[in-house]
Amino acid sequence: MAADKSSPVEKSWTIFKEYHIDEDVGFALPLPLEELPHPYDAWISIARNLPELINNNQLRVEVEKLATLSIDGLRGHKAQRLAHLVLGYITMAYVWGRGDGDIRKVLPSNIAVPYCQLSEKLGLPPILLYADCVLANWKKKDPNGPMTYENMDILFSFPGGDCGKGFFLVSLLVEIAAASAIKVIPNIFDAVQREDTDTLQKALLDISSSLHKAREAFSQIHEYVDPNLFFNVLRIYLSGWKGNPLLSEGLLYEGVWDTPKKFAGGSAAQSSIFQCFDVLLGIQHTVGGVPSDFAAEFLQEMRTYMPPAHQSFLLSLKAKPSVREFVLSKGNATLQKIYNECLEAMVSLRNYHLQIVAKYIMIPASRQSKVERSSEEASESESKGTGGTNIMDFLKTVRVKTVNCLLKED
Repeated sequence: MAADKSSPVEKSWTIFKEYHIDEDVGFALPLPLEELPHPYDAWISIARNLPELINNNQLRVEVEKLATLSIDGLRGHKAQRLAHLVLGYITMAYVWGRGDGDIRKVLPSNIAVPYCQLSEKLGLPPILLYADCVLANWKKKDPNGPMTYENMDILFSFPGGDCGKGFFLVSLLVEIAAASAIKVIPNIFDAVQREDTDTLQKALLDISSSLHKAREAFSQIHEYVDPNLFFNVLRIYLSGWKGNPLLSEGLLYEGVWDTPKKFAGGSAAQSSIFQCFDVLLGIQHTVGGVPSDFAAEFLQEMRTYMPPAHQSFLLSLKAKPSVREFVLSKGNATLQKIYNECLEAMVSLRNYHLQIVAKYIMIPASRQSKVERSSEEASESESKGTGGTNIMDFLKTVRVKTVNCLLKED
């Protein structure tokens, strides 16, 4: 009988493991591998030396010399995720080169074939994803130390010095701060089922607290990421080939497809954590299950760039009873106030994201004189995020949807 007395939280971690969600790091990959066995170490070697190889104009030469490897020797989820991360880095570096406009529109078959086979196995697109460069691209310096910026590093870097480290690690720390709220989700649905408003209020307070911690973690970006380096260097290597005028037809994956394919670059919209809270709190981006505008369509599309287990988790949340409808039905002023605090924390995060985008994309873009712009195409791509959408319009639309969900006082 003792097992029956366990709390919903204790029971939940068994369920969460099935969705590849970790108790400590949430949607991030816990303790990613850093090495691959021979012969895949040849991939690691190139990825580890990317900035130097790019600087010496040797990157493409080294990539073209690689043997075509079977993916059969990549055993286990962590090895496969590391290989996907590595091939993503190599692909971005190969396509964008030195970031000077000398672009490759064909990915050679020795990379394209294993990359696409591995992507299919993992259920992910063959491009560098948020799930790669943020969720699976980290290690602790001291294994017994805390999960803090000072005690962490990324596994692979692009040109731009520590700019990538700052961008990826701060994004990860935002994820981890928000992830502490995941563990109360079973409590929330249990409370709704039992109509237990006290438990629900406590769980919702935990969520708003976690979202405030995420906002605090986000502020570290100013300390570790230089706006000019981000805009002029790192951003190039994160750009995809969908909605990008520089690769308007897409990228040809030699030996896999006969025509070029379009995939969006890494984007915060590929993070499961905030889509998770949208679903949980009933922030609607669709009408009758159909995306209501371009922002909703983009969010829906970005789910296909998440690991399948995380996509399944979001669908499982959607199938649960509506927390929002329960809060409305109770007519409890305190409960409504606490629910609104969660929404306000989401609005605060989205406001802050807009400020960051202004500082790291819009202001550097406006500083570039028309003389410096190499082409009309380049200027068009400046207002877009790495995911290929107009980022300010997208973020403002998502923020408005969140604000509109706030419950009005009678």
